[in-house]
Amino acid sequence: MEYELKWDPDIDPSDIGVAVNDGAVTLSGFARSFRQRRKAEEDATRVRGVKGVANDIEVRLPLINKRPDPEIVREIIAQLKAELPYAADTIKAVVRDGDVTLKGEVEWDYQRRRAAETAVRVSGVTGLTNEIEIKPKVKPEDLKRKIEDAFKRNAEVDAQHITVEAEGNKVVLSGKVRSWAEREEAERVAWLAPGVMHVDNWINIGR
Repeated sequence: MEYELKWDPDIDPSDIGVAVNDGAVTLSGFARSFRQRRKAEEDATRVRGVKGVANDIEVRLPLINKRPDPEIVREIIAQLKAELPYAADTIKAVVRDGDVTLKGEVEWDYQRRRAAETAVRVSGVTGLTNEIEIKPKVKPEDLKRKIEDAFKRNAEVDAQHITVEAEGNKVVLSGKVRSWAEREEAERVAWLAPGVMHVDNWINIGR
């Protein structure tokens, strides 16, 4: 586990402690940015045999990176307008001691994720909670059709062997595909549909 952290050039592992107990990993210590904290967590989940990660790393910004909350908010707003010009007006950022909470509504999952990625990149951010909701503008039956059509257009997915069901903003995929990569591609395509907030992937591998 320690080797995985040392291998990542974006992380200074000298202040991070790792404890492993029966597949459960606890990360402790300090990181110099919230992005480093998240990267450490991502690195830990990639290690074979890890079943869960408790991230207790505390973010301690160098003095040069500390900024007043109003300054952080202004930059987040500006960055959101640049990254998500059609959705930025529906997103609000609340900052307290560098800890950011994103609120509001968007139509697409990628907008929700990109808003979080944008906020994390802002200097001075010490934490992030993403409370943005996905509000679909399409009916479940239209959502099902849009995903099925997207599968038919995708050369990497065999649409004939995948079943799509839509329940509100939840999508359930079932059926069989030829490989793990095809299974992941089918889930990725489903997430791209407008209004999707949850995907249950029950697709099996093998013919």
